[in-house]
Amino acid sequence: MMRALYSGVAGLKTHQTKMDVIGNNIANVNTTSYKSQSITFSDLMYQTTQTASGATETKGGINPRQIGLGAKSGAINTAITSQGTSQTTNNPFDIMINGSSFFVVNNGVENLYTRDGSFYVDGSGNLAMQSNGYLVQGWPAREDRETGEITVNRNGGLSGLQIMS
Repeated sequence: MMRALYSGVAGLKTHQTKMDVIGNNIANVNTTSYKSQSITFSDLMYQTTQTASGATETKGGINPRQIGLGAKSGAINTAITSQGTSQTTNNPFDIMINGSSFFVVNNGVENLYTRDGSFYVDGSGNLAMQSNGYLVQGWPAREDRETGEITVNRNGGLSGLQIMS
């Protein structure tokens, strides 16, 4: 009787975790660049009630008998590189990335990676994130004044993207 109660309690706890993950996904449905989560389950443990036996001359062997004692949360996975849906924002500086790439932004100390493409142009003409003001990084482009040709130095370091002067 106690095994059945333990198994039931374990199932209820696991179900609550699944409901938490679903609730979190629903609560963040309009959050910019939110990545959905999913949960996987695994067996909690088994109690062996009869051991296995080997084959004999007259009959084959039998597998052990085990009673499952519930389930547990195996892992909560975040789809960090999955493509989200496109949405019109009427902001010409909002950018969406296709595939599994990231934007590089700088908080003044270090480079960070994000898929949040909601940007604006700050007072200095730099492309920055709307949520926290971090500057968007990229390879600098140079225009040849004589030919008008634009070249990008991909071998150099990243710097803030100044798109207006």
